[in-house]
Amino acid sequence: MAACSAPGKIILFGEHAVVFGKPALALAIDLRVRASLSVSDQYAVNGHPMRPKLHSYISAALDETWNGPPVRISTWSSIPSGSGLGSSAAVTVSSVGAMLTEKGECDVATLAKKAFEVEFRVQKRASPTDTSTSAHGKGVLVSPEQGDGFLWRISKGQQVWNVHHCEVPDLKFVVGYTGVRAATGPLVDSVRVLLDADKDRREDLDRIGDIVLQGVDAVRRADKPALGRLMLENHGLLNNLGVGHPMLDKLVAACEESAYGAKLTGAGGGGSMIALTDDPERTSAAIRRAGGKAIVVSVGCEGARLES
Repeated sequence: MAACSAPGKIILFGEHAVVFGKPALALAIDLRVRASLSVSDQYAVNGHPMRPKLHSYISAALDETWNGPPVRISTWSSIPSGSGLGSSAAVTVSSVGAMLTEKGECDVATLAKKAFEVEFRVQKRASPTDTSTSAHGKGVLVSPEQGDGFLWRISKGQQVWNVHHCEVPDLKFVVGYTGVRAATGPLVDSVRVLLDADKDRREDLDRIGDIVLQGVDAVRRADKPALGRLMLENHGLLNNLGVGHPMLDKLVAACEESAYGAKLTGAGGGGSMIALTDDPERTSAAIRRAGGKAIVVSVGCEGARLES
């Protein structure tokens, strides 16, 4: 039996903009998904017959990666589903990792590229940010240009993403989970429609790209005040793109006195926000008072790994 686990992620800067050719910066977190694979007499997921609509990412992972006999796949997750913390990417990476390991073909670049193809197949429009961060771990900068720390390149049609390693200092984040589930695909589509209709939103997209590059520099310097200011600005721009939610705004505002800055993370429309803080207990309490679920996370964590 082959088994693989993979981390979730927070997007520090650049969600949505990265789908349209801008850079993004994501950090692996210490919440993980584990997937194990064993030969069976029928395809099954967690003890039930596999249903492509219900198990879309695992079904697509099998189509992309597996050419052997029927298998039984079991998963375990500490990442809230639909939370914006990369649960689908971690399911995809861990499942593909288990399949590649069983075939004796698992290396991180291959894993990241196949996992992206799976997410793209399911979501129809995606960037490799989540899957590359889950595969590589640590910090990942996705950019249209190749630079220092280059890991691999992924392309789809005319679009090219260069994936880079980014060192991550000791930063403390608290995730505020709204409990509101939101699917990534429709949110990405809504941004595309808005960009086609409103030229001002294109300027917001360009500014998000600038924020990402400034954020990379601030991360390298561990400049927490600068990071906080950029996070708040990025949050406002994402609201302009129509992917905010009143509960996200409420949780961001609740962290004002105890954090350097806060913003939504992931696709938006609900899901989660993140706050950069030196006092995670105080920030967690503020999030809970505002009606959210607080999760303290470590960042810069290990990527995909084989499990016994």
